[in-house]
Amino acid sequence: MIIFFDTETTDDVTKGRLIQLGIKERGVEKPILNALYLPPTPISIESMAVHHITPKIIGDRPLFKDAPEFASTKALFEAKDTIAVAHNAAFDVAILKKEGIIIPKVICTMKVARALDPDDKIPSYRLQYLRYFLDIEVNGVNAHDAWGDVVVLEQLFERLLAKLVKEKGSEEAALEEMLAISARPSLVRTIRFGKYAGRKFADILKEDRGYLEWLLKQKQQNPDGDEDMIYSLEEYLGIPHAAPQLWD
Repeated sequence: MIIFFDTETTDDVTKGRLIQLGIKERGVEKPILNALYLPPTPISIESMAVHHITPKIIGDRPLFKDAPEFASTKALFEAKDTIAVAHNAAFDVAILKKEGIIIPKVICTMKVARALDPDDKIPSYRLQYLRYFLDIEVNGVNAHDAWGDVVVLEQLFERLLAKLVKEKGSEEAALEEMLAISARPSLVRTIRFGKYAGRKFADILKEDRGYLEWLLKQKQQNPDGDEDMIYSLEEYLGIPHAAPQLWD
């Protein structure tokens, strides 16, 4: 079974806890789950400004672990025949891990999109950017809402899968390639922020190696959510990589 999921949280990956979870089975319109939960920590103002979920909206809903659907949701994610698909999956996987859910098979559509764009023709790999860049038509959904993102995510997945099926010859082979791409660090080729925004790392290395060394140290101080960036900086700087620990 292939499922698509997205979370909304109280904060960033380091401090964030679950407040909304949307899950959809491939090809099935009705959600498996689309629910709000009381978080064990306060919702940051920064997060509310993004997803617009406030304590008043959550009301008297239970903690996720106390919800009646928790056991079945955990069983679904942890089943051996489940492939769970998310965008920037490392974030959502880490959030669910805090709730006691360990996901064995994950496809990250952000990593797959990046891998299928070796020339960096796409300016951003954010889900909603890809939605409009690739002209994905989805009506009646809200950005930065777990369910809305899941609906967009499924369409993006189908677009990426179709491209890989042409390359690999079958859907089974394409899915295996997606899983393989998602299980390893992703090489970032272009920096999207700071004084070198829009420049290739390979070009920056030639003229300002010190900046990349400084940036690596900054990222290493708070590595959560920046594993791909750290891997890429180490790759360009010729520094041996630590063994990746993506989903466990």
